[in-house]
Amino acid sequence: MIELPRSIETIVVELRAQGFRPLIVGGAVRDALLGRAAKDIDIEVYGITYDRLAQILSRFGRVDLVGRSFGVVKLDGHDFSVPRRDNKIGRGHRDFLTTFDPSITPREAASRRDFTINAMAYDPVSHEVLDFFGGRGDLQNRVLRATSSAFSEDPLRVLRGMQFACRFDLTVDPATAEMSRAIADQYSTIARERVAEEFMKWATKASHPGRIFEYLEATGWLAHFPELQRLKGVPQDPEWHPEGDVAVHTMHVVDFAARIAERDHCQGDDRAVLMFAALAHDFAKADTTELREKDGRLRWTSYGHEAAAGPAARAFLERIGIKNAIIEQVVALVRHHLAHSSIGPEVTPRAVRRLAARLAPASIMQLIRLIEADASGRPPREPGLPESAARIREVAEAQAVEQKPQSPLILGRDVLPFFDNQAGPHIGEVTRAAYEAQLDGAFSTEEEGRKWLEDYLRRKSNAN
Repeated sequence: MIELPRSIETIVVELRAQGFRPLIVGGAVRDALLGRAAKDIDIEVYGITYDRLAQILSRFGRVDLVGRSFGVVKLDGHDFSVPRRDNKIGRGHRDFLTTFDPSITPREAASRRDFTINAMAYDPVSHEVLDFFGGRGDLQNRVLRATSSAFSEDPLRVLRGMQFACRFDLTVDPATAEMSRAIADQYSTIARERVAEEFMKWATKASHPGRIFEYLEATGWLAHFPELQRLKGVPQDPEWHPEGDVAVHTMHVVDFAARIAERDHCQGDDRAVLMFAALAHDFAKADTTELREKDGRLRWTSYGHEAAAGPAARAFLERIGIKNAIIEQVVALVRHHLAHSSIGPEVTPRAVRRLAARLAPASIMQLIRLIEADASGRPPREPGLPESAARIREVAEAQAVEQKPQSPLILGRDVLPFFDNQAGPHIGEVTRAAYEAQLDGAFSTEEEGRKWLEDYLRRKSNAN
């Protein structure tokens, strides 16, 4: 079921020959049963001490013992470990006493894992799947179930469940949801970097990211993310949003964003930017939605929500620990996710050049994906990219600004000679004016730019 590299297979056979039992554990078994390539293969060895395991492995290559406190020995990018017991000694996520014992059985070790889908093991020698808690059935039935009551000892497991539910299209088991609600007050004990890690897995790996809202609501953890919680029940004009309220719309949008990311081969941080922008693009509707008279009748409107979504997105992403490089791109995208409407039907090169400059460090291509996701998250309306956005993309490609804005043709070093090489704020003022003129189309080459600069400074001098 799981093919091991030849070098690791040799080690497994050797361990078994010496009377120990190596088992592949965790996500690799789950992924193999789902027909996915098994990655990050972890091997747990039973009936052996840590020092003996390290001694045997050292015969096959250089071992890394930095995981000693967790019973882990690293070799050639693979983790070998000895089974351990974790005893809760405090309220926090890290408050565990870990002990190692060669007598721990595979069933006992599996019982400490978070969910049944992650508690299975595979014997690479006998090719037997060890499934003590019904993980295979839960995978088939699309259920996310805690392995045991020990689930309640670690609040991080609730957030792990969030990304698992969205990655594998799972519904949380009612008893597991109840355990999650019982420890909701322990969210503050989780380190911010661990929160960020689980949200990044949601953003980079989830094929059904729209399950995030129902999962957080079912587990009672939605209150920890008020920007999401406040979307529920916020009405929208049914002519433009027949799908329902803002929360319903947002979940459709993130699902479409995942499809777009798959289609366009977006990975890593690039995918995360799109997913977080899709999640946050309407955060400000909770504050800006009002019933107003428009076109002769009362309509739900959200004037100003585009600009206001930027600060809301920033606050959310900073609080959950997302790195600044992603945040800056997301904020730029949500602030301009209606640019195709504001630019109007006549999409000029000037408008597109200026849009590219306003979006930096995000890009027009990233914005186009967000616009498509937003427009598609409105069933039963037909999904797709609005014509105005398609036109922006065409002009951006023609202007070579689809991935980044134009680079300035006039730099400080070009301006300094006109001021006897005396630096100061006046140099920045002139270079900014030159870039604005460049975006307006006043010049498109360095030679034209230098001519513009001479004329500009002459006019400025005459005016003074």
